[in-house]
Amino acid sequence: MKLPTDTAIMVCGHGSRNQNAAREFSKVAQGLRARFPHAPVEYGYLEFCNPVIHAGLDALKEEGARRILAVPGMLFAAGHAKNDIPSVLNTWQAQNPDVSVQYGRELGVDLKMIRAAGERVREAIAAADAEHGPLPLTETLLMVVGRGASDPDANSNVAKVTRMLWEGLGLGWAETCYSGVTFPLVEPGLEHAARLGYRRIIVFPYFLFTGVLVKRIYTHTDWVAARHRDIQFVKAGYLNDHPLVLDTFVDRVGEILEGAAVMNCQMCKYREQVLGFEAEVGLAQESHHHHVEGIGGGLENCPCNGDCDASCRDEAFCKKHGLPWTPLHDHSHDHSHDHGHSHGHDYHHHDHHHHPYPHADHPHGPVSMRKPGGTN
Repeated sequence: MKLPTDTAIMVCGHGSRNQNAAREFSKVAQGLRARFPHAPVEYGYLEFCNPVIHAGLDALKEEGARRILAVPGMLFAAGHAKNDIPSVLNTWQAQNPDVSVQYGRELGVDLKMIRAAGERVREAIAAADAEHGPLPLTETLLMVVGRGASDPDANSNVAKVTRMLWEGLGLGWAETCYSGVTFPLVEPGLEHAARLGYRRIIVFPYFLFTGVLVKRIYTHTDWVAARHRDIQFVKAGYLNDHPLVLDTFVDRVGEILEGAAVMNCQMCKYREQVLGFEAEVGLAQESHHHHVEGIGGGLENCPCNGDCDASCRDEAFCKKHGLPWTPLHDHSHDHSHDHGHSHGHDYHHHDHHHHPYPHADHPHGPVSMRKPGGTN
């Protein structure tokens, strides 16, 4: 696929405090540059990382782009893909009317993505067979761990991926849990799975890249495994830059060119009367991430050495290491921010409203996974 000479590609990511995640995300841009050698390709983040999205757009404009194909680096379409990224793109577009920005759709439930996920699970099974001896697939349970969102459409897509993997690989059973926001969370999900009688449990983070949450998923797996030593708990690798993942990104670029980049609006809580989310129909597209935009650079003085596990959100940890502390992304939404990783960024004040999540008080979620030591 060859793009017109004035056309460029922008990959829009969420961002992470974990610099290993940022390095892995940059590989997507590298992979697309290899597939589109004659087109400029840049990337940027909503929060916690540099470069930010508008910096990438600026760079593409300076390179001569007059048409930018913006692809969300998201597995599923929830608030980030539906609201936050479009808000940033719309703001930049209004300030740069001489450049056309066209937005693509998320990676979604895609057969290439399912095949990539299947290979990660098969790799984990092969490694477990080599270490512990083979077990029948019928005695293996697959736990797919999704990010989790306050959007039932995105959450249900994780469950669909689970079912496709379960049937496609011929496993004995499969369950779905989430790293936060919705339920069940990883620890209660695995405790439930451990009671189903399977000899091996494969824990597969359905994530593109590493980061705080993937590290916690593996930590919570260790906690549950320590309580159920008669079961093999196997940690599968996340998707990363699997060639089929990069192929899916290429497909999303092609959809924009063809005018076929359509999200699943039939199940979108911002467009339709989704059960339990009726009050959110018609909400304006606005980003809630401006207060942490660009934070994350300059980690050379941080004790985590770039492999952040969010310990810096604990007041005691920050005091021990001489870091300024404010709990980033505290959903009281009335606070100023100065984070240990910001290294000189200005304070940001924001105040925005989130509609109530129907299962906010569910006993198996939806708060984020607790950190080692027992705190969230």
